[in-house]
Amino acid sequence: MTNISGASSGSSTTRRGRVVGVPMVCWCGAEIVGKISKSDPNPYRRYFRCAFAVSNKLMDDNHVFKWVDEALLNEVDRLSSEAKRLEQMVRESEIVFDGAEYEKMVFDKVLMKVEEEVFQKVESVVSESQRYMKKRMIVGIVVLYDRCWVREFHMM
Repeated sequence: MTNISGASSGSSTTRRGRVVGVPMVCWCGAEIVGKISKSDPNPYRRYFRCAFAVSNKLMDDNHVFKWVDEALLNEVDRLSSEAKRLEQMVRESEIVFDGAEYEKMVFDKVLMKVEEEVFQKVESVVSESQRYMKKRMIVGIVVLYDRCWVREFHMM
């Protein structure tokens, strides 16, 4: 794994572990950059490399290096396996909706959404009413206090 990309093939490993798929960050925390090989064995072959290793021109180090074509093949294999796993789950679950079950499911979802909207509107009205009542109570207390003060002032 050199910065001039002399390695022709093989799995992309580092001393920190094997990189499967398209690398996102290096073990050191640096981002991954795309580069193009200028070596004789691999001219113009694209690869992923740790930005720290690139900026410091490190060679034969343990920072991430992976050929783009290998990384993409890893991703295709991973996605293919995931698709097979999901297909198997669907087959095993045997979810079969007839017309009535589907309509009931849709109705339940719509009903839940309507209930949520009504609940939110009721909460809004209640909180507005509470604010209004607090204001009225404060005004009432101020008026009562003012009247009591005026009576005491006139009685003196």
